[in-house]
Amino acid sequence: MNEQSQRLGTQPIPKLLRNLSVPAMIGMFVMALYNVIDTLFIARGVGILGVAGVSIAFPAMMIMMAVSAAVGIGGASVISRRLGEDRQEEANQVFGNVIFMIVAVSFFGLISAFTFMDPMLKLFGASDEILPYASDYIFPILVGSIFFTFAFSTNNIIRSEGNSKVAMITMVVPAILNIFLDAIFIFGLDMGVQGAALATVIAQAIGSVMVLVYFLGGKSSLNLHLKALKPQWLVIKETLIIGMPAFVRQVAGSAMMIAINSMLIRFGGEFEVGVFGIVQKLTMFTIMPMIGVLQGMQPIIGFNYGAKNYGRLRDTIVLGMKVVTIMSAGIFVIMMALPEVLMMIFTGDQQTIDAGAHAMRIMFAMAILIGAQVVSGGLYQALGKARPAFILSMARQVLFLIPLVLVLPHFFGVTGVWLAFPLSDVLAFTLSMVFLYKDRQLFFKSSDGGSGSTNYSTAPSS
Repeated sequence: MNEQSQRLGTQPIPKLLRNLSVPAMIGMFVMALYNVIDTLFIARGVGILGVAGVSIAFPAMMIMMAVSAAVGIGGASVISRRLGEDRQEEANQVFGNVIFMIVAVSFFGLISAFTFMDPMLKLFGASDEILPYASDYIFPILVGSIFFTFAFSTNNIIRSEGNSKVAMITMVVPAILNIFLDAIFIFGLDMGVQGAALATVIAQAIGSVMVLVYFLGGKSSLNLHLKALKPQWLVIKETLIIGMPAFVRQVAGSAMMIAINSMLIRFGGEFEVGVFGIVQKLTMFTIMPMIGVLQGMQPIIGFNYGAKNYGRLRDTIVLGMKVVTIMSAGIFVIMMALPEVLMMIFTGDQQTIDAGAHAMRIMFAMAILIGAQVVSGGLYQALGKARPAFILSMARQVLFLIPLVLVLPHFFGVTGVWLAFPLSDVLAFTLSMVFLYKDRQLFFKSSDGGSGSTNYSTAPSS
């Protein structure tokens, strides 16, 4: 086992969490920055209808991300625990099966580009005016889905073995390249939203090459053998069960986008969809640093849980919770004080600025609760506890946000869509605290392995 994996069980927790989280946060920050700049370029170079088209098409990308997350995060959780248990060859087998699943699922993205793309976009809420922009954006993304899926999934695998710097580089370089290609294709070549999509595909293809060089160059703790690519049902099953919460979370995000866009068109119009497209990218920008902290926590939690180092497990959870809570408080202050300034980055139209600022102040009213929600679901996932991870991954978006989005606009109009966000934050936070309190002995059990925690299985209940 490489030194980068061994340090998960030996390095002091504050230093280790910082070393793993900071590169992850930088990577997520740059990815979020790319999304913001991408939207900025489209808003300035194409207009609010271009932003609306991307917003309509974005659920399709989120479905691709959902599959990638299920494979990558599920595989990462299994691999980190195998490494903690010193089962190197089994970790290699899991990695090989992850690659097999990536290739298999990417095929369906390619097929969808030539079969049911337009009906899918209409299902997502595309009007006749928005459909051309949405189609131009999503077609190149679907054709190049192999690069998107491979880069996204394997980045989690790299992080699972403790090599956060390489994981950061394979995120940052494509994101920066994407920004430059956006400017060339949108403004230089006047390719509109299709240029933005093409820039994304090229950047992810280069990121995929970087990942291949890393794994095939002997720098990884994992070894990729041809025999490991042979599908093994038990390995695939365990990976997908653990990755299912991430899949549900992303699919729920896609369903949330569809519900929000549909209600905005019904109670407002294309203008409100465009405004939400801008606000939604800013929302991703605020959440990404906390996801970076979680990504730094997960390999530490998985490794030390597998190695039965429960003191290190506890210290990681406590420190991580403190960090994301401080971040959440900072996000609340910024969104309450500076929403107009943030909207002015994207547009000079006063109506758009006012509408976006109004939406953000409502949506982030309970932002201080977001950090604990982000960590709680990922915590159970890193431990391999599929059932609570699944429930918490669904809580905010499926159990609370989508129903509120569908109900509140009937009473409050477009404002009802924005009100659904803080209400769902309160409800999801409460549910997270219930789970964490119920399983407090799991997180604070002694090093002898004794526990009074609920006995969750990593397999679905019958």
